[in-house]
Amino acid sequence: MSSVTRIAIVGAGGRMGRALLESAKAPDFEVAAAIERAGSPWLGEVLGSVRVTGNLEEVASGCDVVIDFSSPESCVRAARIAASSGAAFVSGTTGLDAAAHEVLAQVARETAVLHAANFSVGVNVLARLVELAAQATGEEWDLEVFEAHHRHKVDAPSGTALMLGRSAAAGRGVELDEVADWARHGVTGPREPGAIGFQVVRGGDIVGEHTVFACGEGERIELTHRATDRGIFARGALRAARWMASRRPGSYSMDDVLFRRNP
Repeated sequence: MSSVTRIAIVGAGGRMGRALLESAKAPDFEVAAAIERAGSPWLGEVLGSVRVTGNLEEVASGCDVVIDFSSPESCVRAARIAASSGAAFVSGTTGLDAAAHEVLAQVARETAVLHAANFSVGVNVLARLVELAAQATGEEWDLEVFEAHHRHKVDAPSGTALMLGRSAAAGRGVELDEVADWARHGVTGPREPGAIGFQVVRGGDIVGEHTVFACGEGERIELTHRATDRGIFARGALRAARWMASRRPGSYSMDDVLFRRNP
């Protein structure tokens, strides 16, 4: 693998795209292309040191990794182009439906593919710790997932909270949908054994806070991650891209990036 990882960024004009361009100024990365959709006001503009284009096909073959933070439709198209060009594919695009995930699974037969809901290194470490805690404590302990975000966030619970809930459920060998308690109001009665509860706060400019409480008789574990800089997601995605540049075809996760013993 080259000491410099050549990347193309799909969705370069978005918040994450611009954060990636800023973080990729490190000497071990080269931004070979910045890609935007047809009709984007960013087309033709210079972001970082790269002029934004709409044609990924022309540049993908010269890249080690295509990084995608765009739309579901664009994500699927970029994944196919990456595969045909021999580039690995890393994506954090949200809102993918079952059909889109099936396309990524098909593409993974031809190239290395990593799709993640959250690229923060700390959040992914937290998810691993939550799974271990849930496995060790069992149903005798009560699990609650708390999350707080800025007032403009439109979905609840957050995707990261759901990710942590799934980690807790995996630790107990159950499906989250079978045990989730999404909200409580009024006279709810006693807590159901084995339930995984969710609590949500929206306010101010909170970047993101997540805590998983494991509450037993006479003791409590609190596992917390606080984000203070949105750049953590770009840095995590670049770390994933660096690792993915030398992978064989297949589906990978941030868990592989952070914890795989024999990369």
